[in-house]
Amino acid sequence: MPAAAPIAEQIRTRLGECSPAERKVARVLLANWPAAGFETVATLAERATVSAPTVLRLVTRLGYRGFPDFQAALRTELDERNASPLTLFTTSGEDADAQSGLLQRASTAFVTAIGRTLAELPQHDLDRAIELLADPKRRIILAGGRFTQLFAHYLGMHLMQLRDDVRFLPDRDVERTAVLAALGRRDVLVVFDHRRYEPDKVAIAQLAQEHGGRVILFTDTWLSPVAAHAEVVLPSQVTSPSPYDSLAPTLAVTETVIAGVLNTLGDQGHQRMQEREDIAKTLGLY
Repeated sequence: MPAAAPIAEQIRTRLGECSPAERKVARVLLANWPAAGFETVATLAERATVSAPTVLRLVTRLGYRGFPDFQAALRTELDERNASPLTLFTTSGEDADAQSGLLQRASTAFVTAIGRTLAELPQHDLDRAIELLADPKRRIILAGGRFTQLFAHYLGMHLMQLRDDVRFLPDRDVERTAVLAALGRRDVLVVFDHRRYEPDKVAIAQLAQEHGGRVILFTDTWLSPVAAHAEVVLPSQVTSPSPYDSLAPTLAVTETVIAGVLNTLGDQGHQRMQEREDIAKTLGLY
């Protein structure tokens, strides 16, 4: 049973290997993930307008012995996907007070997680994220969660130095509703959503997609449900020396995207940076 990558990511990355009929099944699965994975073979085949053997060929291509094996792996993955820090703390089996070797464990965990994240990051998705964020004709709107809001602001503040039309999704209901009601085809919604995913992020992403906008998702390896509505998905490992998921790999991906946008904008980005620097000096901020 494969375990290297989350199932949805396996499907996404192997679409190019599939037959046209298998791709229909894959898209049905991804469009309603993970619920669609628990439907019957007959139901999936009907929704994808293909034969039942086509559904079975897809899961076999992914490395599973059959559809029950596929669903068993999905159940196991969902248990991990929904795990909380408290659950991980009580099941880790480690002495929480033990400090011996902490630095070595932390070094191994962080270096490995960041290295794997960058090595496995889909090049097409990275390139597309940079292309969308560097396009001066597009408006950028950023949203994060309870902890990942920090990353939305981090990315947004860098983009504000490099280009115009960057804003954060407001917290207050009236302001948030006004921004979402005005979403259009030139908008790019950037969402940060890690496990214990937040339902409002799915609704926001779906709304952006329905209005013709593009969605960029920064998430973990289990993939937020927002992935069903995202054009770009940038997953990160979350391994850490504590029960809390590490966001260090997400920061590495975010800074990689920033570097790519800066390279793409070139002189235009440098000019924007200079203008903002001059204004800040005039105001006595530096």
